[in-house]
Amino acid sequence: MWTCLTMSAQVAPASEKADGLQARIEALAADATFSQSVVGICACTADGSLLAGINEEMMLVPASNMKLISTGAALHALGPGYRYETKIGYTGSISEGTLHGNLYIIGGGDPTTASKDSIAMPVEATFAEWESIVREAGIRRIEGRIIGDGRHFEEMAEEPSWLWSDIGTYYGTGTTGLMFYENMMSFSVAAGPEPGAPVNIRPHYPDTPWMEFRYSCTTGKPGTGDRLYMYTSDLAPIAEIRGTFGVDRAQKRVDCSNKFPEYTCAHHFRTYLKKKGIICTEGAADFRLETGWMADTPDTEEVKIIGSTFSPALDRIVFETNHASNNLFAETLLRTLGKEMHGSACYDSSYVAMNDILKDLCLGTSKGIRIQDGSGLSRQNLVSPEFMCRFLGAMTDSPHFGTYLHSLPSPGGNGTLSYNMKNYPASTRNRIKVKSGSMNGVRCYSGYILPSTPDGETVIFSIMTNNCTSPTWKVRPLLDKIMGTLASFN
Repeated sequence: MWTCLTMSAQVAPASEKADGLQARIEALAADATFSQSVVGICACTADGSLLAGINEEMMLVPASNMKLISTGAALHALGPGYRYETKIGYTGSISEGTLHGNLYIIGGGDPTTASKDSIAMPVEATFAEWESIVREAGIRRIEGRIIGDGRHFEEMAEEPSWLWSDIGTYYGTGTTGLMFYENMMSFSVAAGPEPGAPVNIRPHYPDTPWMEFRYSCTTGKPGTGDRLYMYTSDLAPIAEIRGTFGVDRAQKRVDCSNKFPEYTCAHHFRTYLKKKGIICTEGAADFRLETGWMADTPDTEEVKIIGSTFSPALDRIVFETNHASNNLFAETLLRTLGKEMHGSACYDSSYVAMNDILKDLCLGTSKGIRIQDGSGLSRQNLVSPEFMCRFLGAMTDSPHFGTYLHSLPSPGGNGTLSYNMKNYPASTRNRIKVKSGSMNGVRCYSGYILPSTPDGETVIFSIMTNNCTSPTWKVRPLLDKIMGTLASFN
């Protein structure tokens, strides 16, 4: 069992086998590939005894290894059966089948609404459930608006330290109380006939007729790849795509950020209802895009609720978060903790909630960790390999550890590790349950190595590299060797 002691207080005398492990890890970390990098490694047994360490107490940027902490904390605090609720309600009155007022879609933070992820209900099925709720309330016509209400998550959608070039991408969308299509927009993109020619771009899905799209991008030279970035915010319904798209690139779909998901959801539901014979006369609206209707806005408590729908269970969301490294899902989990534990989904409340959970797991937060977001997108996140191992060790005592362990992929399998350890036997790869983390200059792997025999010991490990300028094709095989070496211990 993991205890509330620090790892340094638990270190047992190193065995001869552990001495050999330390030397082999040091040799791999000394490779010229890492000559301009910072390498931090910590590996220990399940009881906290140190097996190998290099700069293990140095705080480093964890990238998506941060998801290990946000998903673990969410499972520990909320339980695997937790679900997000989306409510349907109205203001005004219903008379002879007509709603004289507004219909509300009140989001509860469900990140899967209209998502293309396999765990999500198809959007037509979700809309059919909402339509049934509307009809059961006796509504056949709406003399008012359909309003996307995302006030469940207050303040801005993005964490303020995210890079400007990230927040227009599919992985930097930010979270809102009412989400739609993972707060993304898809574009069809094709290169022009020659370098310097305009890129052929058209919006694909979802439909957002209020948006003004500007395209200041050109076709790039052969071999330059996809360097397109959208720049946008919720301050105005304007977005600009800049950069280049290589002339030799095939036509593709590019996913970017949609800063008005609440409005988008309301707009698409209105279109759906129209096809089903329910007319909404005043159009869609939300609380983010100023449309001139909000002078007499009611509080959410004043809306009469007529029904609700629920998200997939938290265990399925956590599984997808860790396998697909889904930033939106991870940020939602962090902000949900703030909302559930302190009544606010703002980041400040979410940090307090996270600290509360870490303390409940007997983890001190005075050193080894600085939390900036839930996904790892911020470069202001800092975690030491030693703290990461302590967190992973503490999770083994959580009542939901089995669910947590199941959520982690293995090298060579589905998810973000599909290219890792391809030359290792399946018997080795399947024992490794690990989360990857990567951004420019950062490569991290943290997780568990299950024993190869019934009486063997589980190895908990964290490998972090920062400021790494070597190409991925050089870095990945070395990090695979480190994981393989650790796996040889048990």
